[in-house]
Amino acid sequence: MPATPSVHRRALITWAAVYATLMLVQLLLEPVISPLPQALRTLVVTAIVVPVVVYLLVPALLRVNARLHRRDR
Repeated sequence: MPATPSVHRRALITWAAVYATLMLVQLLLEPVISPLPQALRTLVVTAIVVPVVVYLLVPALLRVNARLHRRDR
């Protein structure tokens, strides 16, 4: 069983996933959501970003991290 990455590495992985997903979603949805008030734009973007990051990206990135960690040993 692979060792759990440090809290610092998990934070970095999570930050990278959140940042990349936020940028992509904002770029793709900007024409559609720009007329909305800021609070509603934030609600729409986070409603998409959070599930994508939590259920798809972070688990995938943690698996990649584990593979890279095993290869380094």
